[in-house]
Amino acid sequence: MKAIKATLLMAGLLFIMGGTAMAKEKDVNKALLGRFAEAVFVKKDLSEVERYVRADYIQHNPLVRQGSAGFKEFFAAWFAAVPDWNYTLKKIVAEGDEVWVYGTYSGTLEKEWLGIPGTGQKYSFDAVDIFRVQDGKLAEHWDVMDIYGLFRQLGVIK
Repeated sequence: MKAIKATLLMAGLLFIMGGTAMAKEKDVNKALLGRFAEAVFVKKDLSEVERYVRADYIQHNPLVRQGSAGFKEFFAAWFAAVPDWNYTLKKIVAEGDEVWVYGTYSGTLEKEWLGIPGTGQKYSFDAVDIFRVQDGKLAEHWDVMDIYGLFRQLGVIK
């Protein structure tokens, strides 16, 4: 009976300790994404990308080339085309090695971007970005974006 109680007590402690470690991992990953967003999306400092994004970053959006270099190339073009580019974070959730971010991208398309001519048209659309963290850096990305809303606002579709 004592052995069973001791085993249950040990299992309970390991569960609590594991839960604490998981909670810390979530907090660490959320903080990583927060620092990344501040440096890259608020300050638009692409020189900071390698600090937060792995060189072999896996990108699941076909518009963006693979790796941290592809990330920098895509956002350099977007920032140049939309001088008032803005991202508003609405929600951030972390689970294990993944961080899910919900927010709004907005700005005014002043120069050509993605084959769309710069028209001075304002836009605002929502997106969910999902990141996988590995060894303290962003390793993989998926997104779900309201592209229909973006293209409608920019006059690409009616």
